[in-house]
Amino acid sequence: MGKLEIHYIQQAFDSNWIAPLGPFVDNFEAALQEYTGVRHAAVLSSGTAAIHLALRLLDVGPDDYVICQSLTFSASANPIRYMGATPVFVDSETDTWNMCPGRLEEAIGACMKGGVLQAAGRDTSVALKAQKPKAIIPVHLYGMPARMDEITAVAKKYDIPVVEDAAESIGSTYRGKQTGSLGTMGILSFNGNKIITTSGGGALLSDDEGYISKARYLATQARDPAPHYQHSQVGYNYRMSNLLAAIGCGQLKLLNERIRQRRNNYSFYYRLLENSRGISFQPEPEAAFSNRWLTTILVDPKNSGGITREDIRIALQQEQIEARPLWKPMHLQPVYKGFPTAGGKIAESLFNKGLCLPSGSAMTDEDRERIAEALMAVFRFM
Repeated sequence: MGKLEIHYIQQAFDSNWIAPLGPFVDNFEAALQEYTGVRHAAVLSSGTAAIHLALRLLDVGPDDYVICQSLTFSASANPIRYMGATPVFVDSETDTWNMCPGRLEEAIGACMKGGVLQAAGRDTSVALKAQKPKAIIPVHLYGMPARMDEITAVAKKYDIPVVEDAAESIGSTYRGKQTGSLGTMGILSFNGNKIITTSGGGALLSDDEGYISKARYLATQARDPAPHYQHSQVGYNYRMSNLLAAIGCGQLKLLNERIRQRRNNYSFYYRLLENSRGISFQPEPEAAFSNRWLTTILVDPKNSGGITREDIRIALQQEQIEARPLWKPMHLQPVYKGFPTAGGKIAESLFNKGLCLPSGSAMTDEDRERIAEALMAVFRFM
């Protein structure tokens, strides 16, 4: 937290605007529009809610196909199931660890022609019915922009909307444009673990005013404009409160500083480990600028003298330093067993070798020194 957040919260209390909607909601939406360059924004209760609303706006329904990156957090995929639709998972590529454009086109082709894809978690295949997918959900993993030129070119070729999951990447850019502004709709997350936070919260972004206007309507229980409570559609309780939006207004002013801090963390780890055998980092392609939300590494035991990702994680844990594996791919998750998947080996390899290192904005020099000692001990004694 910075100094402005408590000031804005006090303003919200003083004005008695605590419930959903209010001046800070309007201000936060306007500030997000200015920062990201999109024309319209709706702040919501979570990034998951934003994906759910995006799929609702695209008329996704039971038995539809939605293509989703496999290497991601479950919140990218779960809203597909909320709608009763079928997720079609797509493997990663090694340049960014994000959705592979080639595998994306393979998945679309299988859907369009009624082809066959691998069944997630099984040694069998899934026969698809011939129909066009309703949406594509690429993710900017750990703040690293996906190969959006190629992904959007494929989407345009087949006329499929792109719901850009920028939950981890606010402040990252691709060819100079903010992530979240590159698709039909974009989503942000302000969960407590994100680079800026409203404790819980998210946003839906779009240049299409109709989408955002409808999203606001659905997010406030789809209440019709009448003096009494009247509802013509099923809605949701998804709007952000004025109090949390006040925090967001203060946090957004800190975003560029938080990005600097996170990228400094990455530089620290890179200098520390760049000459360590078997260690590599998430690449940052020339067209991309990552907020480096988390610093992540791959550990290849074939080149590291047998040291594994788990050896490092457990050694850090013994020093009360938390590190975590990369996201477990969706096609390996028990809840998605049997769902169609294009590829998967790259995502599986990344998961097996990948580790997220401590990356908080508030890390001190003393914290980094302690982490460095623990990491170096792994390579000295194993």
